[in-house]
Amino acid sequence: MIKQAIIPLAGLGTRLLPLTSVFPKELLPINGRPGIEYILDECFEAGIKEVIFIISTKKLMIKKYFYSDQFYKKIIKKKQDPRIINEYNKILKFKNKIKFVFQNIPKGTGDAVLKTQKYIKNKYFLMLLPDDLIIKKNCSKAMIKVHKKYKSSVMASMRVKKNNVTRWGIYKINKKLNKRNFFIGGVIEKPTVRNAPSNNAVIGRYILPRSIFTKIKSLKPKRGKEIHITDAIQLLINDKEKFIAHNFEGKYLDCGTMNGYINSSMEIGKL
Repeated sequence: MIKQAIIPLAGLGTRLLPLTSVFPKELLPINGRPGIEYILDECFEAGIKEVIFIISTKKLMIKKYFYSDQFYKKIIKKKQDPRIINEYNKILKFKNKIKFVFQNIPKGTGDAVLKTQKYIKNKYFLMLLPDDLIIKKNCSKAMIKVHKKYKSSVMASMRVKKNNVTRWGIYKINKKLNKRNFFIGGVIEKPTVRNAPSNNAVIGRYILPRSIFTKIKSLKPKRGKEIHITDAIQLLINDKEKFIAHNFEGKYLDCGTMNGYINSSMEIGKL
């Protein structure tokens, strides 16, 4: 059973400057709600019972957002506003299911995952990247269903334009299972257009095995002095660990760039 999820939040969000010079990007409002709440909704609707946030000391505002009890209690005592009461109850619900760990030096997604090792209890866990919103269909729920059927690790995927492959982890297909699911033959992080094995990109949803921690520990930092989760995944594939690419049904929104952030608010506003 997939009952735990991890969400790396320690990144500086430089693509959203100057907004992120003041606010963590995950708390920036998207159609009136902090972006991170859409990710949490996806988790809990998919049956996740505990979420581990990986933050840094520079992003303690994220923790404060979920621990502002005294602030809310004072306002509620004075105003008894039903809207504020509902907001507080929602935050309390989230807070009771969240743990925090720290990644104070940004060393990539692989290093962020490693920070959670002592908290992961079961054989598999879910990871979600907060820059990637998937709306209209619950991608995590669909991936968990695929995992249960094939007893395999799963990654969300979609086709991207060939000249955009340098932004993504790109995989090659080993075997087609059905119209939405494929066994992966290999994956490479941000390849050049010439070296990309396809234009099939890994999007920010992963069901990973606990065995990935051992592989991460064996890796050395690469480009940008970072440890990439895709390199650890490739080591597992080399050891015959099965990974499935799941072409999700929902609509993908990129919240990690200024244009994407603005577009996300507009798209969610239409729902």
